[in-house]
Amino acid sequence: MDYVIIGGDAAGMSAAMQIVRNDKGANVTVLESGNYYSYAQCGLPYLLSGVVEDEEQLVARDVQTFREKHGIDARVEHTVTSIDTKKKTVSGDHFTVPYDKLLIATGARPIVPSDWGGGSLGRIHTLKTIPDAQQIMENLTDEVKHVTIVGGGYIGLEVAENLVLLNKKVTIINRSELLGAGFEKQMSTLIEDEAKKHGVELLLGEEVTSFEGDQDGNVAKVKTNRQSLDTDLVLVAVGVTPNTNFLQGSGLHLSDRKAIKVNAYLETNIPDIYAAGDCATQYHRLKQKDDFLPLGTHANKQGRLAGLNMIGLARPFQGVVGTAIMQFFDLTLARTGLNTAEATDLGFPCAVSETETSTSAAYHPNAERLHCLLVYHGDNEQVLGGQFIGKTGVDKRVDVLATALYFYVTMEEIENLDLSYAPPYNSVWDPLQQTARRR
Repeated sequence: MDYVIIGGDAAGMSAAMQIVRNDKGANVTVLESGNYYSYAQCGLPYLLSGVVEDEEQLVARDVQTFREKHGIDARVEHTVTSIDTKKKTVSGDHFTVPYDKLLIATGARPIVPSDWGGGSLGRIHTLKTIPDAQQIMENLTDEVKHVTIVGGGYIGLEVAENLVLLNKKVTIINRSELLGAGFEKQMSTLIEDEAKKHGVELLLGEEVTSFEGDQDGNVAKVKTNRQSLDTDLVLVAVGVTPNTNFLQGSGLHLSDRKAIKVNAYLETNIPDIYAAGDCATQYHRLKQKDDFLPLGTHANKQGRLAGLNMIGLARPFQGVVGTAIMQFFDLTLARTGLNTAEATDLGFPCAVSETETSTSAAYHPNAERLHCLLVYHGDNEQVLGGQFIGKTGVDKRVDVLATALYFYVTMEEIENLDLSYAPPYNSVWDPLQQTARRR
């Protein structure tokens, strides 16, 4: 059986490893457009500042390991440009490869709006790959004093923190009035305060319209709908879009976000073709419909299951609840499930309960303040989502809630959870339970 995988990162190589481990006679070919396999994209902001000292630390397995240890025909610089679903082949500029079963795991690419004038100037960057990070680091010379980040989501905030560590002056321009993707206004305000505390300038509710360059062809100004801003380097971090343009005319069904539609077994609408990761849809358990949430955790899970399903070891993907966490200077920011806007869009009558409480017994010297917010159904009190911001204890609460959301719990059931307590670690009532009780 000939298995072909397009894409050599999280989803693609998770699938490849399941195939070679469970089908000793499998012929696995992976076609990767770049030169790196299985690397941690989420670590790239920390490479810029030197918190991660070397790019090789981000590579889980290099291409030679896949070839020599696992017997995978792992190719680099092989960009697939078309799929012939009748002949069952994939092709690029200099190759055609036949398949019995095919996995599309091409990931996503950063969005750079085409109506921005001057977008091709030097020192305007996106950050998605190791080569992207290398180019940014090459340009972060001493003469670069000011960096403008377009976008106030996860990547924008993480890069801002790491550039401040390099003593760069940072400005974030965000089209939304709220900083931090998906956070409620009262939580976003805490993120704003943290940014300002560390000297980050915020231009919220502004839209970039164009860029102007200097005599060397590098960006020198960012123009918005309100003002013109001098800058030395720009990072664009306004979101990603699936790498599915090459599928035009293939007959594969795409979502309105251009992600490949898949069922629970990661199968597309065409037999023997599967898709996984940032180029595919993910079923959202709370929305009860397909969504597009490109995260490394989802890509690894979907890829692993796609590989098993391709060799007949059927395992369904159980869906996501939308959990995310990040560090931003001295704070940890996390959310899971739905926010009020998402719940309202789905027609849910939603309510909110909030607390600012202590991460441990208030009298203990380890105690820190923790902001908690729960969104719940106004009729049946099913918990729909939650957000947490604080210096410590955020990861514990968001993961407990993510687990609870998976099983569709109510606010009362949150109160009834048997959670751990000792003065250095918690209050008698966990902050999550305190928030549920305040409704």
